Amino acid sequence: MDRAAWLLNRGFRSLLAALCAVAALAVAAPAPALAVAKPRRERCKFQFRRHRGGTPVCGRKNPARERRLLDATRAELLFRALQENFYLPRLGLYKETLSATKPSYLWPFSQGFGATVAVSALPGERAKLKSTLETELGGLQGYLTNKVPAAVASRLALQSLPHFEATVAALGEGEAAYYDDNDWVGLELVRLYKITHDETALALAEQVMQFEISGWDPSPTLPCPGGIPHSTASERINRSTISTAPAAELGVLLYRITGNGAYLSFAQQAYAWVRSCLLTPEGLYSDQIEEDGEIDPEIWSYAQGVMIGAGTLLYEVTGNGSYLQQAEETSAASFRRFPLEQLAVENPFFVWIYLRNQLYLDGLLHSRQAREATENYLSWAWENLQEPNHLILSADGSPTVLLGQAAYVQLYALLALPRGLNL
Repeated sequence: MDRAAWLLNRGFRSLLAALCAVAALAVAAPAPALAVAKPRRERCKFQFRRHRGGTPVCGRKNPARERRLLDATRAELLFRALQENFYLPRLGLYKETLSATKPSYLWPFSQGFGATVAVSALPGERAKLKSTLETELGGLQGYLTNKVPAAVASRLALQSLPHFEATVAALGEGEAAYYDDNDWVGLELVRLYKITHDETALALAEQVMQFEISGWDPSPTLPCPGGIPHSTASERINRSTISTAPAAELGVLLYRITGNGAYLSFAQQAYAWVRSCLLTPEGLYSDQIEEDGEIDPEIWSYAQGVMIGAGTLLYEVTGNGSYLQQAEETSAASFRRFPLEQLAVENPFFVWIYLRNQLYLDGLLHSRQAREATENYLSWAWENLQEPNHLILSADGSPTVLLGQAAYVQLYALLALPRGLNL
């Protein structure tokens, strides 16, 4: 072999050996880690609270949505128990207590009806409750009458004005009518109309409004003329916050629907009368003024609630900031006066009216104070007063009544809805 061939052969073998060595090292050495793309930074949503910085909510479920789902579930459970234990489906009416055998007074009925309306506003419930709502609307008309005591008819020109009596007139049990009871019915009729656009509901609500307007007593012989009396009973003329302020709320709500300026004018008049005649130095509202001018010093939570609601509604339709400022002042004074320990001993219906109106203002201010108060109250009741069949006992441990059960249903249903939908 000549030298050139020998060198070529030697170079080939050296190259082959080097390649084999590299291959051996490649087999022995661990495989290099694959390059991993740097993860994209998660985009976090922030929940903002009034007067506080944002709180990031990354990689979690939406806690507000989860809470609303829980509230809706509890509303439906309590409503089912209410219907099973108090509803008289053949009449479209309710009984007041577990042991009762006849239909309730109008006041408790208004809240059983209100519970049905409230639950029907929850997602997926309207179609299920359509028949029940129609039956209850028919049952409500069993309380309808145009009869009033002669003395009252001559004083307030109520001879033939339709309104709802305290008991079922169709069963021959009619008696005096209570203006606040008619207020509660009127407010529920408006809510029903907003959900179903049932013209019968709206017509009945306007009848209630006319009854409230006709009850206004401007007699100059009365101390602090004006206001709406407690009832059509003729023995005493006690005009109250709880008869007059809900009528103001009803007036604003009907004005929104109908555009009838007379409703708004009356609402402003009624609200102003309560402030001028029953506002205390504490910034809260007394219960009533009696015929002799004596002020009943009792301070109830729901009396504060209806004035908060009336002021908030009047601000929304007029833009007058004084109404909002007054509502905020009453709200702050009420929170000081009615902590959980105080609410726990009140009639749950009073608490429902109080918190419902606080929640309406809460939504306007983007505050959580009323929502937290409501959640605390419901948690206390759920943990301490609930029976295995989902009835909620009265605060003193006595058996459940229609008014109480309906109040809890409506509070849970309200929390399950987006803010601001209760009035």
